[in-house]
Amino acid sequence: MDQNIFRKRIREIQNLLKESEVLLIFAAPQKIRNRDVEYKFRQDSDYYYLTGIEEEDGVLVLRRDFSSHFALPKDKEKEIWTGIRLGKEEIKRRLELDQSFDLGEWDSKISDILTNQFTLYHFFGKDSKRDSELLELISSLNRRLREGKFGPQRWEIPNFLHEMRMLKSQEEIEKLKESSRITALGHERLFRETKVGMYEFELESILESEYLKHGAWGGGYGHIVAAGKNATILHYTTNRAKIGDNELILVDSGAEKDYYTADVTRVFPSGKKFTSEQRTIYQLVLDVQKQAILDTKQGVEFNAVHEKTVKNLTSGLIDLGLLKGELSEVIEKGEYRRFYMHRTGHYLGMDVHDVGRYFENGKSKPMQNGLVVTVEPGLYFDPTDETIPAGFRGIGVRIEDDVLVNGDTPIVLTSMIAKEVDEIEAMRN
Repeated sequence: MDQNIFRKRIREIQNLLKESEVLLIFAAPQKIRNRDVEYKFRQDSDYYYLTGIEEEDGVLVLRRDFSSHFALPKDKEKEIWTGIRLGKEEIKRRLELDQSFDLGEWDSKISDILTNQFTLYHFFGKDSKRDSELLELISSLNRRLREGKFGPQRWEIPNFLHEMRMLKSQEEIEKLKESSRITALGHERLFRETKVGMYEFELESILESEYLKHGAWGGGYGHIVAAGKNATILHYTTNRAKIGDNELILVDSGAEKDYYTADVTRVFPSGKKFTSEQRTIYQLVLDVQKQAILDTKQGVEFNAVHEKTVKNLTSGLIDLGLLKGELSEVIEKGEYRRFYMHRTGHYLGMDVHDVGRYFENGKSKPMQNGLVVTVEPGLYFDPTDETIPAGFRGIGVRIEDDVLVNGDTPIVLTSMIAKEVDEIEAMRN
């Protein structure tokens, strides 16, 4: 992204802060995978959103009238091993900050940063050790009241930053479109190349290679490739089973590029066609999903889409004889949860389960233009439940798209990925 975007975001946050308020945003640390081997580094989303910096362990400090940063120091020997560091002067220049320091100065300067600041904004809960150190320091500062000095009297999570991240700018929407485009390439390869006898991990490798080939980080979350009864496990990521005849394959996977991720689920038969029962359940879920997308409008409460989805799925299950009773009674008793046990969607952006509050003052928040959400109803039939007709046992169907709230006309960012029965069967043939 253009560096001016990050500068602008910093200024917007500063304008939200009042006198005697300070915001601390920490970069992600490097994490050990095993022994002395590190995980592939991925920057903390909040820190990247404000800085665009991909180095670990930095700290951004913002007050209404002042901005500073602590960065890894330039170190020729370490840079030979792990890459060139930006250094404090370059970061100060890039972000147009008032001051920038080496990270080694953090311990000696944090007391001054917090002294006589009434409110500390910090994402408590991400790092318990850091939280403890900050709270201990605040306690220490508040023992200096007789000197006319004090530490923060109030500490809060900066929800205003997450509210800002919820509504996507045009630049962010373009990035989500690009992640969706790459995601489509991966899913379409699976439609065409999957064969009975392959293993789930082979399909996973196709997705990951396609994403990487087009410049993505890889998957924005662990790929779910679930064949047969594995599709009834909502967060199945083992991906080791062999694909059998007449099975449905549920693939939940989205590419992440430039810190923005897609999140898509598609279901297709291992052979050339759906069985009668598979087609029946698939079409029910698809019809309900299409209606839920149409309901994803500005001003509609987010939870209202889920409640209507529950009603529509339950009605379909009653029509099929898989649930019995009056619709309102079946919903009130929660009997539909045997087959539909998750929510209909979530916010999407830099994180697959993106930030922002779903409820405010006890009420579901109305959706606003610029919000991107997933729409993902599903039905899952326990393979061991003998009260279900044999043809339905072990079927798992979830259909998921990424939708931009746009007045009364929702925009499906992932519309290029086939989901109609005849489209999928054509590609399977």
